[in-house]
Amino acid sequence: MENVINKRYEFVMLFDVENGNPNGDPDAGNQPRIDPETALGIVTDVCLKRKIRNYVELAREGEAGYNILIKNDRTLNSKFTEAYDTLGLAKKQNGKNKEDVQKAQQYMCQNYFDVRAFGAVMSTGDDQCGTVRGPVQINFARSIDPVFSQDITITRQAKTNEKRENAGNAEMGRKSIVYYGLYRAEGYISASLAQKVTGFSEEDLALLWEAVINMFENDRSAARGKMCMRKLYVFEHESMLGNAPSHILFEKIDVKRDNGISVPRKFSDYIITVDKTMPEGVTIVEKL
Repeated sequence: MENVINKRYEFVMLFDVENGNPNGDPDAGNQPRIDPETALGIVTDVCLKRKIRNYVELAREGEAGYNILIKNDRTLNSKFTEAYDTLGLAKKQNGKNKEDVQKAQQYMCQNYFDVRAFGAVMSTGDDQCGTVRGPVQINFARSIDPVFSQDITITRQAKTNEKRENAGNAEMGRKSIVYYGLYRAEGYISASLAQKVTGFSEEDLALLWEAVINMFENDRSAARGKMCMRKLYVFEHESMLGNAPSHILFEKIDVKRDNGISVPRKFSDYIITVDKTMPEGVTIVEKL
């Protein structure tokens, strides 16, 4: 495969939220996700990958090879069947023909950015495309300090029906917000999986960084408040398998609240210290 990445990467994202809900928890009435033992805020990997997918779809809509598999348009199984139709493969084999499954899997990797990047489970339906391990993996984001989530009561004058209109009272509702939180997420990119499985390329990598930096810029909503990507640090290895353990590299970036600040309410309330003394074969790049 041409132009497939041949180096391992790790990266650290720092982003914040102001007066918003960065990631609601359906199991808790859509309140912001919080670690119950530490009160640290949480944003799931699924949430972050959704925003990356959304940006790629906006930036490369209609371009060959940059479709998005995981989105709310049509069923996944219909997309798998489309691969079989395009390639002229025998359908409704339930994945029994391994050669056809492999061909269909390659088709999905070539045509869908999120399959090349994150992988996908495509072993459902009659026309299966197998399971793909993606080279790009992201951990849950966790806030640097505990966050306080509060339900805010809101009202509206417009009524939903005549019965409520005749009652005369304003409609009442609630929204949950975090007043401020700075979150840190860490990610990994495996050149080995890119080479052997998905074909994740240098162009895909550049688009990934672009998407991470801009993931909140085209995803605004009143519920999420003000969300900003503040920093993106990338560790680049010289080799495909890497030149140092990822945890050692992540420890090079330290984020702490300024000692003079009791309750953080802005990004400048934090001090970021970066140890730029890297292990041999590793370089650090500050992309934002």
